Amino acid sequence: MPEIKIMGLFFITAIAEILGCYLPYLWLKEDKSIWLLLPAAFFLALFAWLLSLHPTAAGRVYAAYGGIYIFVAILWLWVVDGIRPTLWDVVGVSVALVGMTIIMFAPRSS
Repeated sequence: MPEIKIMGLFFITAIAEILGCYLPYLWLKEDKSIWLLLPAAFFLALFAWLLSLHPTAAGRVYAAYGGIYIFVAILWLWVVDGIRPTLWDVVGVSVALVGMTIIMFAPRSS
């Protein structure tokens, strides 16, 4: 699977996971409707299914996915929560993305 497709799949997977967790958060912390739990369950199931689409070992996918999740979570902080990331947020995301790239795309023997 080409690298761009893998990164796009990780990005969509992260959005699904964040929505699956953010909607219950709104219900629990922001006193929103309990009906938010229905789309939350859908997004968490979608998250699990999307992770299964990757062409490599599950453990490696989960480890590499963490880097993209960190990136998307900080992006969410900025876009949805309206909080601008700090320099340290950007440094942390950069380190996570370097780690993800090494885990996912390093040459391996078959």
